[in-house]
Amino acid sequence: MSETETTYREAMREAIREAMRRDERVFLMGEDVGAYGGCFAVSLGLLEEFGPERVRDTPLSESAFVGAGIGAALGGMRPIVEIMTVNFSLLALDQIINNAATLLHMSGGQFSVPLVIRMTTGAGRQLAAQHSHSLEGWYAHIPGLRILAPATLEDARGMLWPSLEDPDPVLIFEHGALYAMSGVPRPGPVDITRAAIRRSGEDITLVAYGGTVGKTLSAADALAAENIEAEVIDLRVLRPLDDVTIMRSVGRTHRVLIVDEGWRSGSLSAEISSRIVEQAFYELDAPIGRLCAAEVPIPYARHLEEAAIPQVATIIAAAREVVTS
Repeated sequence: MSETETTYREAMREAIREAMRRDERVFLMGEDVGAYGGCFAVSLGLLEEFGPERVRDTPLSESAFVGAGIGAALGGMRPIVEIMTVNFSLLALDQIINNAATLLHMSGGQFSVPLVIRMTTGAGRQLAAQHSHSLEGWYAHIPGLRILAPATLEDARGMLWPSLEDPDPVLIFEHGALYAMSGVPRPGPVDITRAAIRRSGEDITLVAYGGTVGKTLSAADALAAENIEAEVIDLRVLRPLDDVTIMRSVGRTHRVLIVDEGWRSGSLSAEISSRIVEQAFYELDAPIGRLCAAEVPIPYARHLEEAAIPQVATIIAAAREVVTS
């Protein structure tokens, strides 16, 4: 690996390191983030550099340490709370939804909660149902939260600092299948308010986020060989959604496929579809397509897990269907 090449997990680690060097109020807390170096090795080496006061191993109680993070944020600190997987974040729903997301409103604007919560999401690693679901769409339902899904090395590296500067709680969903992704990131600031167009095209808009972005780009390349030029939108920000970028793309291509690793019923893809119908219905030349996870708990067996979530081949097939309808 060259000096400029890095991985997604190393980019996340460097973002945390830079934030802790930049602001002494920033600290990291969570299960196994210290001596073990994090369950996905994101925090490896940070304990040795910053010490146990700023890299804090917590008990296995998500409600307790997320609550402690909220209290620290209210007290003027800038905590980064790591939850092992999105499934385990359900144990802290009361703290996240009833406290972090509501305190600014319920205090009449007196108390902000500048808290960042990081967690792993997504399938594709044979970790079975309790470690593999994509629940970020649930959190995107909640007012008072900003929801981010970095899909690139640049976003993994650049989203953390602006999140720490946000006076409101920010949840960052890191897809577990991306941690080993490597490359040379482009330098520059990251906008945590806008979607990004990762590929231009004029025949169909493919909307994706997180772990589905790379697959969608691969599908778009394959479609180009069939003379179907797909535009790929990386949502990046799941709440608030960037309607402007989506509608402008729909206005250019007039066809849409939304790729979502969450379940179809009540999903983020359903919300995006509804907004397109509300705001850009007369731009559509075909029904909106949606490709989502099968409505089952994510299986352990590799062939069943692969069948349960969007893959390059199924994205290609779904895009063809939209273009030819």
